[in-house]
Amino acid sequence: MQRGDRPARSGASRPARQDNNRPERSGASRPARPDNNRPARSGASRPARPDNNRPERSGASRPARSGASRLARPDNNRPARPEHSAPRKRRDITADSQILSEIVEIRRREGRSAPKKTKILSLEHEEKYGPIRLNKYISNSGICSRRDADMLIQTGAIQVNGVIITELGTKVLPTDEVRYGDRILQREKPVYLLLNKPKDYITTMDDERDRKHVMELVRGACKERVYPVGRLDKNTTGLLLFTNDGEMTKKLTHPKHGIRKIYYVELNKNLIQADFEKIANGIELSDGEIKVDEIAYTGETKREIGITLHSGKNRIVRRIFEQLGYEVMKLDRVVFAGLTKKDLPRGKYRFLSEAEINILKMTIQ
Repeated sequence: MQRGDRPARSGASRPARQDNNRPERSGASRPARPDNNRPARSGASRPARPDNNRPERSGASRPARSGASRLARPDNNRPARPEHSAPRKRRDITADSQILSEIVEIRRREGRSAPKKTKILSLEHEEKYGPIRLNKYISNSGICSRRDADMLIQTGAIQVNGVIITELGTKVLPTDEVRYGDRILQREKPVYLLLNKPKDYITTMDDERDRKHVMELVRGACKERVYPVGRLDKNTTGLLLFTNDGEMTKKLTHPKHGIRKIYYVELNKNLIQADFEKIANGIELSDGEIKVDEIAYTGETKREIGITLHSGKNRIVRRIFEQLGYEVMKLDRVVFAGLTKKDLPRGKYRFLSEAEINILKMTIQ
């Protein structure tokens, strides 16, 4: 049995040998080592290196060796590798801060202080109140796409605050007036919604006395900021239009456009024929004569009246009947600029359809 095949011994260690003069063992004795200068091998089966002058292998193909099994290298001409790499130098934050302070001080003395950045509260705040590119402003107004808006700008068709703008990339603010021809453009896409106003709500954006107002009824309807077109009294019900289209609002409320409105009126007593004819022929009020377009009895009694007019004067329907000694018990606007409250319950709103928007635009032409 060869030395390499002998099994490992187990148990207690072998006692010390007492006789050093014992004869040599016969049989397959272990051969003498040919070279006592060879470095001692670690491990059981690793052969000696035959050639120390062979070219060194590249690091990419050489597997990493653990420290426990590495043999001593016979080549002493190779520089020894350090046991541990030097620790990384840590950044001196204090020194950096002093350098930055010196730079800031120099810039301040030279008058080159960095400009303060505008604090942006939120993305929604920036979209609503911050500057916006002119082509996006025009596109949001609903008249064309951004590409077509660039063409309008380059051809000099757009004015900002009375000045013709031809440079692409120009930015505008919400307070700027942007015109295309004689039309004032709005920053947002036009939105139109119709409310069937209930009683006891005032027509205002806000109220200092904390009374109920119509904006409470359309809150959250859209992200655009809309406002009422015209007004209805607290005790008057019926159609009220909301929009962010300033040009449309201006035309719907201007007397020269004569927007048609129809009201249902309920009086405290019957309207006699003489007073009926006075209203039909025109009646003199404190601020001038007023003529209605049409008046008719609409119910079983003469207390229920239907009246059509174009005037936009304040409380005009109530003042007509109060001038003749009647008290208006109920007043409801059932038609406004061709729009009706069909399928629109009291206190609810709906957005106008494309067909209704087109009718609205034709009405003010």
